[in-house]
Amino acid sequence: MKRDVGRTTRDLRRHNRTSVLTRLYLHGPASRFDLMRATGLSSATVSNVVTDLVADGLVAEAGLLDSDGGRPRTLLEVRPGYAQVAGVDIGETHVQVGLFDWTLDTLATATYPMDTGRPDPGVLAGLVTTGIEEVTAKAGADPAALLGVGVGVPGAVRPDGAVHAPTLGWSGVPFDALLRPHIAAPLHLDNCARTLGQAEMWRGAGRGADRAIVALLAVGVGAAVATGTPGGVASTTSEWGHTVVEAGGAPCRCGSRGCLEAYVGAEAILDHYGSLPGAPELRGGGTEAKVAALVADAARPGAAADTVRWTAEYLGIGIANLINLLSPDRVVLSGWVSGAMGPAMLPAVRDAVRRHALDYLAAGTVLELGRLGPDAVALGAATLPVHGLLAAGERTG
Repeated sequence: MKRDVGRTTRDLRRHNRTSVLTRLYLHGPASRFDLMRATGLSSATVSNVVTDLVADGLVAEAGLLDSDGGRPRTLLEVRPGYAQVAGVDIGETHVQVGLFDWTLDTLATATYPMDTGRPDPGVLAGLVTTGIEEVTAKAGADPAALLGVGVGVPGAVRPDGAVHAPTLGWSGVPFDALLRPHIAAPLHLDNCARTLGQAEMWRGAGRGADRAIVALLAVGVGAAVATGTPGGVASTTSEWGHTVVEAGGAPCRCGSRGCLEAYVGAEAILDHYGSLPGAPELRGGGTEAKVAALVADAARPGAAADTVRWTAEYLGIGIANLINLLSPDRVVLSGWVSGAMGPAMLPAVRDAVRRHALDYLAAGTVLELGRLGPDAVALGAATLPVHGLLAAGERTG
């Protein structure tokens, strides 16, 4: 019986700490009174939790808020300097490692370009550990003292850490086992689209949405459905890139034909451009450089401008399908292809959505570009250890 009482007490303490800490983390500074209203906890409970969080270094006072007819209220906020966290983007054109404070402000980054294709898992694991050493050295941080290391991969992560990533040619690759002996901090792996969706909801264009779809456009194409919950954000992935937008259409890497990825993935975009008569050779030695050159050339009539319109049409069809199926209040275009091509093609994408989605559903959906910048996927991976801390109400690793 005592064990049950003890467990119940610990669970209640964790719940209270999680409620207060999550409210401060996701919504910014608040007074004790604000926290009472937001969490439903009593004044005494909020006061006790805040005292503990301040003593643990997670929370600090952030000035005074004027109050009508009463004493000013003390504002509280999470302390950015409490911890640092690393996030890793395992892409198909690069490996990027970012070091962030635990509120997700960037402290240092390192990027390692690589050829597209089927990279060796051991080589990628080596780049990850090298990147962590580089960013922590830049910031003067201790790699062993990190809150954690989050790794986003373009595939499914099994409970045992094995990764199934068809776009990388991986089937059951024990990537967790390759990394863990070389990383001193707690290690977290997950699908990069799901973690990106969480980051956009926390800190980006999805913030405040009840249901947002965050599209990750790169060499591969994925999407996360992110929903706001009382305790934060729930984000789940979908294989949106492998929904068919043209029966019997272009061949896709998955073995099917007519998949969305075969029209709006980076390599598909470049292949279409190269198939147009008279298309000049694009500048640059890699996929990302060539896409950037295509966007620059699209400012004038020609093959590049035609390719941007072609891509926008198929992307608009794919988004319209999501709107018709899921009725989101927001669709966010993220990933490096969105960053490169988004501003040029967004008007045409919106026009295609308008023509292909049901009017009454499209009217309730806002379509916009992600706001997290070139570090978006690495930042998304960094949300994994932060989410663990918020869920536990304290540091556990």
